[in-house]
Amino acid sequence: MKKISIIFLSSIITISAVAQTKAKPKTTTPAAAQSNAVVLKTLADSASYAIGQNLAQSISKDLASLNKEAFIDAIKTVFDGKETKFTEETSRSILTNFSRIEQENQSKAVVEEGRAFLEKNKANPKVKTTASGLQYEVVKDGTGVKPTAADTVVCNYIGMFTDSTQFDNSYDRGEPLTIAVDGGVIPGWTEGLQLMSTGSKYRFYIPQELGYGLRGAGSIPPGSTLIFDIELLELKKDNKLNYLIWKRIANMQSFFMQQLVSFLKELIFNHIDSVLKTKDFLINFEF
Repeated sequence: MKKISIIFLSSIITISAVAQTKAKPKTTTPAAAQSNAVVLKTLADSASYAIGQNLAQSISKDLASLNKEAFIDAIKTVFDGKETKFTEETSRSILTNFSRIEQENQSKAVVEEGRAFLEKNKANPKVKTTASGLQYEVVKDGTGVKPTAADTVVCNYIGMFTDSTQFDNSYDRGEPLTIAVDGGVIPGWTEGLQLMSTGSKYRFYIPQELGYGLRGAGSIPPGSTLIFDIELLELKKDNKLNYLIWKRIANMQSFFMQQLVSFLKELIFNHIDSVLKTKDFLINFEF
């Protein structure tokens, strides 16, 4: 499972009123630094320090643009029972926008590299470009029928990055993929498969917007432009039952992901709130 977003945790911490003492200014004298250190007398003291330490270590790695003073001020304001600058709704909206911008900034180089690749690639006379930006090249033309969105297909494929490094290969597994055209694949596949005749082999150049977007997937970095060699072996024409099943599964996956996020948020909220109220056990957060 992917690591929980620090942005998400920051929101929970602000709502949950986790307290953290502002760090003392660094000095060049080790002895002086030791004399100003917080004394941890109880398990609750250690729990407080451990939570602050884990959060700070993770935030310093993942959110270099975070304003430390503003972050600590918000924690102290909530802990002291004072009025905060933002409502919970406003806070969530700010964090959503911040998360989106951070994702864009982190994947900016990958996205720009992909766009440059596609711009150069479309000059190839063998490459065609659709209205959506999907690029494709016919490697071998087939004579069979073309699938529709309601069909299920059987195909072999090789997935690559723009430098031709493979990240997936059904040939190596010795088993082709059986998948619904719409509901079980990325948008680039859904569009591309419907261009193919059964028995054909195409190479698709898929921009990140038609791939896994800024979220990425597994070994695929966010914002990646992808290349797929797809060989359409078989078409299960008008298999409406399979189509409806795949659509249902896709919708359920989206629903359960939303529920999982809500569950994790509530779980972490309750754990942090419990530490603050009972102060009798230590929770060691792993990020």
